[in-house]
Formats: sequence, C-alpha cells, structure tokens
Amino acid sequence: MKILVLSDIHGSLYYLNKVLNIYEQENFNYILILGDELYHGPRNNLPKDYNPKEVANLLNKYKNKILAIRGNCDSEVDQMLIEYPILSDYTIILLNNRKIFATHGHIYNKNNLPPLEKNDIFIYGHTHIFEAVKDNDIYFLNPGSISLAKNNNPNTYGVLDENSFIIKDLDGNIINFISFNS
Repeated sequence: MKILVLSDIHGSLYYLNKVLNIYEQENFNYILILGDELYHGPRNNLPKDYNPKEVANLLNKYKNKILAIRGNCDSEVDQMLIEYPILSDYTIILLNNRKIFATHGHIYNKNNLPPLEKNDIFIYGHTHIFEAVKDNDIYFLNPGSISLAKNNNPNTYGVLDENSFIIKDLDGNIINFISFNS
C-alpha cells in the first residue's frame, strides 16, 4: 500500500493541483490529509492561488480515497463543503503490524503523546516543518506543508508505505527518508 501524506493545504488551489498531479502519476492507493484543508488561519499569509471553495470541490473528487483529520484551522463550516469526514482530532491506521497515530499536531504532539508502543508511528502536521526521525523507539513523521512551508524549507509531501516514509519536494526530489526497522 502506498499513501500520499499531506498537510496544511490552507486553501491553496495551486499547490493542491500540483500534489494531486503527483498522486495520479505515482499511483498512490490513498491520501492522508493531516488537517488545515481550506482556511489559511490568522497567523499565515494568504497562500498562492487561495481559493478554499475550489479546493473543497477538487478534494471532493477524491473523497473515496481520502482519510482526513481536523486541523486547528478546520471547522464545522468547512465540513459543509467537504464530502468526507474531517472533524476527528486523530485517526488510527494499522499497517504491517504497526499502529499509526495520525493527527494534526495542535492537540496531540511530541509534548502530549497518545499511548504508543515500540516501533509505532506518530504522524502529524501543524508545524509546516518536515521530519522523519526515530526517538525513544517511536517514529515521528511530519510531511511539512504543501503550501506554507516554514524555516526556509521547500513545500513538501510524504510517501508512506509498509517499510518507509519519504519526504519529497513538489518537484519529486527526496528531501528526507526513514526506513521502519522492527
């Protein structure tokens, strides 16, 4: 199974189109969105081609392939436009005898972890900064942001499969990589 992992779209039609083209070209099975689909938030500048209504329309075309969770900028009014559930604070995925706890990062984060076991995966967004590390026997993964990258990082997304997590920029260059060793 191959999952496209993205976070922090923040209403950018431009960057969402780029990533969905990648989704089609690389034959992913699913899309995991770690929150902040539509609204840019009061602390962020407007992203390129800010168009939340069209972002919702475009994402709805993939509704049967999307797993999504609520980010701190997502609300019930966003759910009125989006045809797949986005209001859960987290989701749990079982993949290859490993628990993946997926969340946005504003509630559950490195300072407030859920119960995890050795070699489980904690995947989050929110910071707009990519990460792929193993610390205290837990994998911490963050795909960064496709639209509003921070700390001079490129705009990035993640590729999750049974054995690894790859972070790529929007040109397909590998930025970071981690293998899941049991």
